[in-house]
Amino acid sequence: MNIEFLNIDFTVCKVNDLSKVNFDSDFIFVGKTDNELSVVCPTADLPTNAACREDGWRAFRIVGTLDFSLVGVIAKISSLLSESGIPVFVVSTYNTDYVLVKKENEAKTLAVFNQAGYRILNLD
Repeated sequence: MNIEFLNIDFTVCKVNDLSKVNFDSDFIFVGKTDNELSVVCPTADLPTNAACREDGWRAFRIVGTLDFSLVGVIAKISSLLSESGIPVFVVSTYNTDYVLVKKENEAKTLAVFNQAGYRILNLD
């Protein structure tokens, strides 16, 4: 399986509304529940109305379109990283999954993926 490294700093934040979210950004993930409204975006595109934030995330994208019948893709990746003491934040889209790790765990994550046989793209 190929995993693409996204060489972008990401922020996870909570907002009260979406009025300041830059939907022209290449990466915007919005999660809404009855309790909160969260945004994951490049740190450079952080909404100015963020109520709280967690900076310093790096993202890895599973390459290709994942069929909904696939089982265990995220479970395997998160288990590998968990065994190495690396916390993850996962975001899924219709096509694929994104695994975010804190920037200080980036090199360790790359080593874990390489050791597990994943091919890492975009390391330039």
